[in-house]
Amino acid sequence: MALKTGSEYLASLRGRELTAYFLGERVEEAVDHPFIGLSARSVAATYDLTGHREHGRLATTVTPGGRTVNRFTHIHRSATNLVDKVKLQRILGRATGACFQRCVGWDALNALFITTHEMDEKLGTGYHRRFQAFLEHVQEEDLVCQGAMTDVKGDRSARPGAQEDRDLYLRVIGRGADHLVVRGAKAHQTGALCSHEIIVMPTLALREDEEEYAIAFAIPATTPGISHVVGRQVGDQRCLYDPLLDRGNACFGGHEALTVFDDVRVPLDRVFMAGEVAHSGRLVERFAAFHRQSYGGCKAGVGDVLIGAAALAAEHNGVAGAAHVRDKLVEMVHLNETIYSCGLACSLEGRLTPAGSYMVDPLLANVCKHNVTRLPYEIARLAQDLAGGLVCTLPSARDLEHPLTGPVLRKYLKGVPGVTVEDRMRVLRLIEHLTLGRGAASYLPESLHGAGSPQAQRVVIARTAPLEECKQAARVLAGMGIS
Repeated sequence: MALKTGSEYLASLRGRELTAYFLGERVEEAVDHPFIGLSARSVAATYDLTGHREHGRLATTVTPGGRTVNRFTHIHRSATNLVDKVKLQRILGRATGACFQRCVGWDALNALFITTHEMDEKLGTGYHRRFQAFLEHVQEEDLVCQGAMTDVKGDRSARPGAQEDRDLYLRVIGRGADHLVVRGAKAHQTGALCSHEIIVMPTLALREDEEEYAIAFAIPATTPGISHVVGRQVGDQRCLYDPLLDRGNACFGGHEALTVFDDVRVPLDRVFMAGEVAHSGRLVERFAAFHRQSYGGCKAGVGDVLIGAAALAAEHNGVAGAAHVRDKLVEMVHLNETIYSCGLACSLEGRLTPAGSYMVDPLLANVCKHNVTRLPYEIARLAQDLAGGLVCTLPSARDLEHPLTGPVLRKYLKGVPGVTVEDRMRVLRLIEHLTLGRGAASYLPESLHGAGSPQAQRVVIARTAPLEECKQAARVLAGMGIS
């Protein structure tokens, strides 16, 4: 099959029998839903970019077998591939101003490629062959994969098997001749209703006697027994009831869901780990490193949008030439490029694995994500500073169109000559959207907790930091051991 276009992707979502709920109501058709449909458009942008005159090279690549595929379905074969991933993510973050929802599945593909090869080499399993067959299916059909790692975890002080309800970590509850049966739920599932396939992985390094939780597999999103409950976002009802002017980002959005597996049958040919607890931690760490690299691209792209909006707000306020305004914009750029630079650095330092693919530098990937847990918050603060108080007190678009209040608002909300009140409001709504509204869900809290909370990165940084090498360098230069 040829590469899909955005419209072909959207058509592929229609008519599916998904069980999903939002605001207490069944979602009948995600593509046409006023809130979730914006999320589908963000994913569609990843397809449309493949035909872009300037960026099509980044959006596609060629497999070792010579097939041209969407880069979001590709296994990284060089450090250049890893760099191109980050560049592509920045372009899409800038184009959508939203989460485009394909990175988690992409990072899962690459982590499983390495780990299944390792298990086959050490244990004599056939997981890598199974995985490659699945990968070819994804590439051939140009599919979107949902990466499902985060269990709901219940009592965080208790191991999976010690939970009051053992289903709080997804687990195997039954086995047949040709299938497994699983039960549990995965939280914070980005793009759940926009995905064709679900890739499930364990959420943490597991121990002996926790084999039932050491499960990795891929399954169609329409499989019986799978359901989704879509999460709330601040301002989500603006998509349902408000004029476009009040929505901030009128074209794109994102969503997350709780994905529930209620005694779901998984064919064995789609199982890539089943009880190999010794390899669960390696899979988790590899996925985390790839996904922490991803944030260096997508968050920098959304940061570009916020910086641009802040610069426009300053212009509309007539203060763009003020020294302190220029200084704040410079600081925003500095912070944003720091995020991007770390994404590039961990890519350029990537290394060849025995599986034949490339792995990012784990230390630098964790440094990248650790910066992302902090710097977007300062960029957002500076954007609100430059926007002014109207970012949180602006009247609605309905007030602007009202015959009595409209003329008053057009008189008193005017900024510099030549800029309409409508355009001034659009920019302020975009800043509100990215720093306070539904767009903030993926730019701020997701930056903090996505791919692991800050402490998760600090654990890896502490474990992988070359302190012994640093100490030895200090010993030599201090003259230690020289009589």
